[in-house]
Amino acid sequence: MKFPVGLQRSVRGTHFGGATTLWYLLMALCISEYSFAQSSQKVKVTGKVIDAQNNSALGYASIRLFRSADSTFADGAISDEKGGFVVEVGTGNYYAISEFIGYRAITTSNIRVGNSPVDIGMIKLGASARSLEEVTIQGEKSTMELSLDKKIFNVGKDLANAGGTAVDILTNVPSVAVDVEGNVSLRGSGNVRILIDGKPSGLVSIKGASGLQQLQGSMIERVEIITNPSARYEAEGMGGIINIVLKKERKQGFNGSFDIITGQPVNYGAAANVNYRRKNLNFFINYTMSFRNTPGRNTIYQELYRNDSTFITQRSMTSKLKGQNNSARGGLDYYFNEKNVLTAAYTWRISNGKRFSDLNYYDYIGSMANPVSHTNRTQDETEKEPNSEYALTYKKTFNRKGQEFTADVRYLNNWEDSDQYYRENVYKPDGSPSGIPSLFQRAPNYETEKQLLFQADYVHPFAKDGKLEGGLRSSSRNMTNDYSVLEQNEDGTWVNLPGLTNDFLYKERINAAYGIIANKMKKFSYQVGLRAEWTGVTTELRQTREVNERNYANLFPSVHVTYELPKQNALQLSFSRRVRRPQYNDLSPFMTYSDNRNYWSGNPDLNPEFTNAFEVGHIKYLEKGSLTSSLYYRHTNGKIISIRRVEDNGNSYTRPENLGTEDAYGAEFTSSFNLYQWWKLDGSFNFFRAMIDGTGLDENFQSDTYSWFVRTTSRFTLWKNTDVQFRGNYEAPQQTPQGKRKAMATLDLAASRDILKNNGTLTLSVIDVFNSRRYRSITDGANFHTVSNSQGRLRQVNLTLNYRLHQAKKKPKEGMEGEF
Repeated sequence: MKFPVGLQRSVRGTHFGGATTLWYLLMALCISEYSFAQSSQKVKVTGKVIDAQNNSALGYASIRLFRSADSTFADGAISDEKGGFVVEVGTGNYYAISEFIGYRAITTSNIRVGNSPVDIGMIKLGASARSLEEVTIQGEKSTMELSLDKKIFNVGKDLANAGGTAVDILTNVPSVAVDVEGNVSLRGSGNVRILIDGKPSGLVSIKGASGLQQLQGSMIERVEIITNPSARYEAEGMGGIINIVLKKERKQGFNGSFDIITGQPVNYGAAANVNYRRKNLNFFINYTMSFRNTPGRNTIYQELYRNDSTFITQRSMTSKLKGQNNSARGGLDYYFNEKNVLTAAYTWRISNGKRFSDLNYYDYIGSMANPVSHTNRTQDETEKEPNSEYALTYKKTFNRKGQEFTADVRYLNNWEDSDQYYRENVYKPDGSPSGIPSLFQRAPNYETEKQLLFQADYVHPFAKDGKLEGGLRSSSRNMTNDYSVLEQNEDGTWVNLPGLTNDFLYKERINAAYGIIANKMKKFSYQVGLRAEWTGVTTELRQTREVNERNYANLFPSVHVTYELPKQNALQLSFSRRVRRPQYNDLSPFMTYSDNRNYWSGNPDLNPEFTNAFEVGHIKYLEKGSLTSSLYYRHTNGKIISIRRVEDNGNSYTRPENLGTEDAYGAEFTSSFNLYQWWKLDGSFNFFRAMIDGTGLDENFQSDTYSWFVRTTSRFTLWKNTDVQFRGNYEAPQQTPQGKRKAMATLDLAASRDILKNNGTLTLSVIDVFNSRRYRSITDGANFHTVSNSQGRLRQVNLTLNYRLHQAKKKPKEGMEGEF
């Protein structure tokens, strides 16, 4: 029995339950064992299994051949992801039985096998009459689809994602972690390349990954995790690539889905994903709108050691972020013919935010029994962030299977305009006025980004399973930041504070070319690639005329080797070289000013870090599920870590620094099981060790940590149209070069029920049931000890109504049974 190279896709299920699907896998395993005992003098019988109604391929259908004379079982196979199958039998007369869950089994008679291969053509399966009320036109994808080089998470099947944002979704994807500031990490590495539909996006740019808060989860179809990318992908992203794929239909006629969301704390929203296809034109549009009022809280306890004395500061902060987001994404596909498609798309987003923060500092000397003062500081910020994206994509396929050419050009135009006002008052320990004048300050900030991207890729197959790939990519990006901090005098005039006003310019040019050769020899497959990138980055502080220019060229090889083992196992070894280039936020020297005792900024002198990544992966399909496991190792030079320093006056400054090296290795297990027809269980476990040596910068900047995290999702089907889901996460403590990050455990609950004749689904979700999603850390330096506790969002309850137009569960046409 043969499987696709690398077992590229997991078994598809339907609403009938994955246990039946995986029974077919077990049966296929038995078929495979039987076939090993047969004579080697065999003839190939080929064909394709498709859906009788829409002619879509039915991957992983079961095909068994029996001798016509005595109904003796001869051999069988499982169809690949395109519905094709190959069965090898001796000469003679046969009949075939084809089966797929949710469909009526079909018998194909009079198959005469001589000395030449036999093609029995299309086998059309119609839905089973026993389950018409539960049949979907397309098989329901499982929550996770596992392969060796990629993990795919189908968002719509995770009930707790209803009503959330892209950040909420990533928070619960195995291998991924998101901190309170929205920074994303993969397998413990904070350097991750995040793409939207395989390309850069304005949502992941000026504000880093935190911009994904503007992307409503209802627009997302799936998330792809690529832990060790090939030369086909950008070399950026030491930890790997996260690709967020948005919804887009190409079905004939008019169809779509609509969402209405309400939640507490305030979360109101609506979304529409609409598609219209007629002949060679396909129109699509996604629109979302939302209004949120998100509360957050944070505490910092700090001890400062100076002149044989201890100065203690307790800081507490509460915040509320009111945000109104609108996003529209539309476009069309024009089919010149079946082999030439041109796609044009435009995305427009705008976010209007209002943030109010209340900070209180309590100062002590020696111990908390000796209070000194109480300082209150407020932040009142108004922010506007519009961005636009234009994209034009052309794809051509050729007569030869697998040969294709794609070209893509896109332009991003983003800007952010924020205005912040701060008031500060100092009081005595008893609460009376201290006599210190009040402060009234302002920090206007204007940022822009413009990026132009060209990319072309070509795939040329050769021999039976070989292919050559090549491509070119050119990216040009310009970013500006006009930043200043002003303070009001007693006479009402505003003056600039020294050292806090400047114009920061960032220019980036990256050109790349790559080539890949891949082939398969029996059960052995390989893919070898090489990518060359030429990088030029220039930063300039215009007011102070500080220019920093970097130009460098690098080669990034990649190797992937796969070996198919017996009994539905496969093994893959991979290697790739990756880079983390300091981005705009890493290099911008402007400091956050909302907290004028704890500053965060970039570092204009930061250099790129380079990583060699090795991985051994294994995938196994079991009777009721599948399991992937991997061992990985990463060696990094120039490791970038945020370092905190505290001055004698108690003010702290945190910015990224190049340390020395990091050696990290670990083991990861990801599984998906259909334990029963009514119970589905997904889970992941990651254990790793990371050793950081930063002694070249400071002899104290080193760590050796063992850590792990586990995530599980358990989904139950109650009655016919009601689902209940539990989702739990646990992240163990982790050492850092300056201290420790404490453990975190969370639990989410959700329930959904199909309504409106199965055209709608009502989902109730409770995110962070115990309000335990808090990021706690301890940081130590030569003269300080700091403990922080942050919660960016409190427990969230959402109620979501999803309505599907021409995408609902349907009865297939009558008369399909028995056709082939």
